[in-house]
Amino acid sequence: MGLHIVCAQVTRAFLDFARGQGNDLVTPAPEYGFPGLKPGDRWCVCAATWRQAYQAGRRPPVVLKATPRRRSR
Repeated sequence: MGLHIVCAQVTRAFLDFARGQGNDLVTPAPEYGFPGLKPGDRWCVCAATWRQAYQAGRRPPVVLKATPRRRSR
């Protein structure tokens, strides 16, 4: 759910934060074609999740060239 428009290079701190929020991005889910993420991988995350991680001091770096400047409608 949400707008997955922030391309981020995920960190261990962010992955731990997301898991603590109930969003396990580490465990593969082959039934959905999801390989699971490890630190250093790039992934488009929900803007709201990135903001929460930022506020908690756990934000991953944004890959600006892969993140749209404006959200499409």
